[in-house]
Amino acid sequence: MSALDPSDTEADTDPDRGEGTAAPARGGGGVLGREYRALSVGIVSVVLLIAFEATAVGTAMPVAARELDGVALYAFAFSAYFTTSLFGMVLAGQWADRDGPLGALATGILAFAAGLLVSGTAATMWPFILGRAVQGFGGGLVIVALYVVVSRAYPERLRPAIMAAFAASWVIPSVVGPLAAGTVTERLGWRWVFLGIPALVVVPLVLALPAIRRTASGPADPLAPAPAFDRRRLRLALGISLGAGLLQYAGQDLRWLSLVPAAAGAALLVPAALGLLPRGTYRAARGLPSVVLLRGVSAGAFIAAESFVPLMLVTQRGLSPTLAGLSLAVGGATWALGSYVQSRPRLEPYRERLMVAGMLLVAAAIAVVPLVLLPAVPVWVVGVAWGFGCLGMGMVIASTSVMLLKLSAPEEAGTNSAALQISDGLSNVLLLAAGGAAFAALGGGSVAGHAVAGASGSHPVAFAAVFLPMAGVALFGAWVATRVRAGAPVG
Repeated sequence: MSALDPSDTEADTDPDRGEGTAAPARGGGGVLGREYRALSVGIVSVVLLIAFEATAVGTAMPVAARELDGVALYAFAFSAYFTTSLFGMVLAGQWADRDGPLGALATGILAFAAGLLVSGTAATMWPFILGRAVQGFGGGLVIVALYVVVSRAYPERLRPAIMAAFAASWVIPSVVGPLAAGTVTERLGWRWVFLGIPALVVVPLVLALPAIRRTASGPADPLAPAPAFDRRRLRLALGISLGAGLLQYAGQDLRWLSLVPAAAGAALLVPAALGLLPRGTYRAARGLPSVVLLRGVSAGAFIAAESFVPLMLVTQRGLSPTLAGLSLAVGGATWALGSYVQSRPRLEPYRERLMVAGMLLVAAAIAVVPLVLLPAVPVWVVGVAWGFGCLGMGMVIASTSVMLLKLSAPEEAGTNSAALQISDGLSNVLLLAAGGAAFAALGGGSVAGHAVAGASGSHPVAFAAVFLPMAGVALFGAWVATRVRAGAPVG
């Protein structure tokens, strides 16, 4: 049976509706049943676009950074995306709660495409990073809008299945994306990887927007007055984005003078984060705060590590961009498998234990990957390890999404979804900044990048300084996962 159609596994009744879910109780079909088919195909196509972008751009990024003479800013090219997405997430949360998710989703998709065009035409590294920032703003709008769509359009019994469908939509891009991007990069140039993806925007626009307009448009409560935009939260969102950007910049410029932007960034970011995340997040209070914290810890550790895997394989082991990208391809399938596992109703009582196990798999995978810095260790070890790590991420990420929507009242779905994504994006920025600073401090910015033959002796310690701390962060996430439900700890 497909992960997309669990209609024969649960009854139509929804005993947990009292916790504040928003979706109407419709017929008994699955997410591909007649009532949900157009919407499900539409929003999954949006995720498919994001998946193709992530896998293709990740494959082309080492070559782009090298040709733009920006290897020292390599981490910034990733974190710029997450920095601006923080503001987009907060804006999308309020926009969706006020007017429905349609406007935020359409605007986000268009901004996403515009950012790709800016990066694809960049002549130096900083305009390239600017394009990534525009793209990130669009991505922040899109991801929160999608969560609100799921909250409003699907009953609680179908939400694990649609989250599993989101994960499954990464399988084909994870295999085809690196191969296609590597081939295009090697034969036509890396720019065409960025310039070709915007053409795919037409598909999700045509499929998703009409279905969302029918099923999830408008405010959560049409009879209540439309809530005003919370200008304080928007100011906090701007502060968190600017603060994260300043910290990232300071981490890439390792001079005493960099303490000034670092201090300014911390002064902006810390109070803004405290104001935007649920109270108790930073002390892992049980329930929603720990769900939000776990999302950030898991995503940040994983993304910070994954961002450096292709660069390590290209510069240290002499792989082509295509092979470096394909080494991670199995992760798309195992991520989908992990998400499918968490969607099984029989495993619902064990969700917290699944999350703990998932974080342990992530920690082990990140710790194993740098072993390929040793010439005696075969490169295929990366693919195997990352497959297990993605299996763990599939269980954790989908579970945090399901639990957040379960704990959110209808009128809070946008705000809480934004908090979840802020935790995700902020952790990505901060851990990429830390990893990038360690990488640059140990000589990573001078890694050889032209003919990869003979590059295997170039600063392997710089890569180890990224991976090993991230494995420790993932282990911390395993402890946080024991606190995601108010009650007795997992054990």
